[in-house]
Amino acid sequence: MTAFDEARARDLLADACRAAGLPAPDGARLLSLGENAVLDLGAPAVVAKIGRSPLLLPRAGRELAVADWLDTNGVPVVRPWLTTPVTADGHPVTFWHRLPEPVRPARPADLAPLLRALHALPAPDLRLGPRDLLGPVERWLAAAAGHIDPEDAAFLRARKESFVTAAAALTPHLTPGAVHGDALPRNVRIGPDGPVLLDLENVSSDLREHDLVVLALSHDRYGVPEEDYLAFAGAYGWDVRDWDGFAVLRGARETASAAWVAQQVPGNAAAAVEFRRRVDSLRDGLTSVRWYPF
Repeated sequence: MTAFDEARARDLLADACRAAGLPAPDGARLLSLGENAVLDLGAPAVVAKIGRSPLLLPRAGRELAVADWLDTNGVPVVRPWLTTPVTADGHPVTFWHRLPEPVRPARPADLAPLLRALHALPAPDLRLGPRDLLGPVERWLAAAAGHIDPEDAAFLRARKESFVTAAAALTPHLTPGAVHGDALPRNVRIGPDGPVLLDLENVSSDLREHDLVVLALSHDRYGVPEEDYLAFAGAYGWDVRDWDGFAVLRGARETASAAWVAQQVPGNAAAAVEFRRRVDSLRDGLTSVRWYPF
């Protein structure tokens, strides 16, 4: 399997730009490398998102449709430059208008009104599947085969199955419907006209509590201060930690987050250290061990 690293992403981007009629991206700046590689083309003012796997093509097309739906319904979102994905060696590539430079960093409280607006929308005409939080776990672990301890992979697979079962039995507090799926301040840009919602690839139809558990876990694991979390909960109007199902969705997301790092382990010593930290803390039941974004 060809490694998905920066060099590979740049090769795919060059092919995608040719297909889209864009100039050669010689000076493209890498913004992030994870489930996708995100690169700023510079001129024109376009950002490209390259899927790590060809399997992500349907999701890429849905993300573009979701952006149009949210924009039409008045939710400030990033806008596509091209309305359909292109493919490069099978990998989906989407192109987006570059947003203005942020006027300040986004805070947790900036996320709350965007989620309230999203959660208030009726069901769209386009089909949103459920939030398949744990579905990619097998793919992420398979990408790390030979680079992580098979016992760790088996442990995460078993956790996955237990939380799939537990989540299916939850009784929601909020009315189910459209959710962002990765509701974090890093997915909000504070521009001259206010906050804009980014990274729409996991928008789905499921328990709205999914969107609130994300920041609660960020408080527990990633160092979001208590006062910032409480500002978020206050702005939204409810603290998901008061819900009986909180521990189940929190555990499911922890499992997914640990497995997500696994795909980064091949050739990346820092990812191996973080994967070990996450798996060890889950094995030991230590819910307050600090994790680090990757």
